[in-house]
Amino acid sequence: MNLDYMPIPDTTLGCDFSGTIEDIGSNVTKKWSKGDRVSGWVLQNNIVQKDEGSFAEYVVANGDICMRIPGGMSDEEAATSGGGVATVGMGLCRNLGVPLPGEGEGGKRESVLIYGGTSATATLAIQFAKLAGYDVITTCSARSFDHVKSLGASEAFDYKDADCAAKIRQYTQDRLTKVFDTIAKDSSPQICAAAVSSKGGVVSSTLPYPADFGRSDIEAKMTLSLAVFGKEYGYGEQVFPGNPPDFEYGKKLYAIAEKLLHEGKLKVHTPKISNTGLEGVLNEGLEMMKAGKAGGVKLVYKL
Repeated sequence: MNLDYMPIPDTTLGCDFSGTIEDIGSNVTKKWSKGDRVSGWVLQNNIVQKDEGSFAEYVVANGDICMRIPGGMSDEEAATSGGGVATVGMGLCRNLGVPLPGEGEGGKRESVLIYGGTSATATLAIQFAKLAGYDVITTCSARSFDHVKSLGASEAFDYKDADCAAKIRQYTQDRLTKVFDTIAKDSSPQICAAAVSSKGGVVSSTLPYPADFGRSDIEAKMTLSLAVFGKEYGYGEQVFPGNPPDFEYGKKLYAIAEKLLHEGKLKVHTPKISNTGLEGVLNEGLEMMKAGKAGGVKLVYKL
């Protein structure tokens, strides 16, 4: 969630969730039973459906965009990955043409840069790209190099290093054409642009890039995670049309992610768990995020 974005009155905030099923709608095609443990995500701040959002005791979610929680995983761990799966599917796989795990492999160990390696989105993106056969490189603080490599990164670069982009270009032999920027602010657009091959490429970002980010030979693509629902949605004051094929892609994406979780091939982001409920979200969690004190963990609040 972009904390600088003003929420619309009477809408509900919150995307990620986990819990147990209380009831099942007639249009759900995936097989579920009451009491099943599930995780997923929903739209927030949605003027088309104002009661949609996960900061609530009961959540109405699309049953086909949910994942069955593995037996050895806690609800708190499961709550970290719902929206991240959509962001990786649309931002890494759809925008950059990286195959979903099990649906193809990168050609001749092609490199892909995942910028912001310790973010919740990057935790999943590194693993998705590795499982798709790519040589994954990432950026993070030097103290996190071992962690991101344990997820599947072949090499990591310190984003605070003035020569970060030059070192990435040298490592990739000026062949890097695919970048997924999971931070998309501060210096990341410039570093990503400078790391891309001199022949150009594509950068997919989780937030819009500035028009003058530095390279006219790079195609900048915004990640539209919300598209996986395939329905009309109002994010803020803008209303976007739904696209049914995106929903079909979303169902396939979440089925693959669920399978990887159950096979132990996909690790979730580290949760930081609190028992302070919605009051804690408002008075503690959001303030921690604004202050930049939630790095490397996903804040999870039990209701």
